[in-house]
Amino acid sequence: MSLDSSVTHPRPAALSRAGLWWGLLGVASFSLTVPFTRVAVAGLSPLLIGAGRAVVASLLAAAALALTRQRLPVGGQWVRLAVVAGGVVAGFPLLTSYALTTVPASHGAVVIALLPAVTAVAAVLRARERLPLLFWVMAAVGALAALAFASLQGGGFGQLHVEDLLLFGAVVAAAIGYAEGGLLARELGSWQTVSWALVLSAPVMTALAAASMFRQPPSATPVEWAAFAYLAVVSMFLGFFAWYRGLAIGPMAQVSQVQLVQPVLTIMWAALLLGEQLTLPTVLGGLAVILCATVAVRIRLDRAAAPSR
Repeated sequence: MSLDSSVTHPRPAALSRAGLWWGLLGVASFSLTVPFTRVAVAGLSPLLIGAGRAVVASLLAAAALALTRQRLPVGGQWVRLAVVAGGVVAGFPLLTSYALTTVPASHGAVVIALLPAVTAVAAVLRARERLPLLFWVMAAVGALAALAFASLQGGGFGQLHVEDLLLFGAVVAAAIGYAEGGLLARELGSWQTVSWALVLSAPVMTALAAASMFRQPPSATPVEWAAFAYLAVVSMFLGFFAWYRGLAIGPMAQVSQVQLVQPVLTIMWAALLLGEQLTLPTVLGGLAVILCATVAVRIRLDRAAAPSR
């Protein structure tokens, strides 16, 4: 099957095991992003990690687009691609890289667990959907749960650190990028949207990466370089192939829900790979945020699946 099959693949009525497994593979690959970012920042500057991984991924994206002879975006699609690039290519990687220089990966995973619900909010606002009050209540409760967790972990209620604000900013940036990218993918194709966003951002990200290397020459260990390679090749590029492949097989609404297991996997990886302790506040905070996100996303999916009157 060709790489651009995500544009034409029919949507089955029943949940496909193949779609589910491809979706889980994508989520599993993304779940290692936070722990490996935590590893990489020990020897590389946050700016180099955030920008450099986009540069590597943009080269792979350009090659894939050229080999499959994808058509160029037109007109306002470039502006919308800039929104996608600002959110998922620049905003999320850069903000999380700076935040994870100090906060544990498990802490970051709890805050980032808000992403499914915030993405749903962004999609609702972008598509001008009308949803029940319970959707907005659960999205707000989830945000408050993450805020309370970050505050308590910061030394007391109401005491947020700069790193927590960066993580919340990363969630908002990614949500906007995902929502706009989801709409644009209907026109360009799923993986093609991410690839064009990478190519569009390449000049700026290359300049940032070069400036970072000039100001602070990298002095990373092989393990830290390996973590960076994973972030560039898998988290920023190949992971999207598996994720969007699963969504293309679909049904998209059901497959997209597997993203809710990502923070659980991330916390597990943080414990196994980084030796971080699973404290009770981390477990409770993660469960609270995931529960609220699950309810909010389910409400939107149920509303979308309901027959029109």
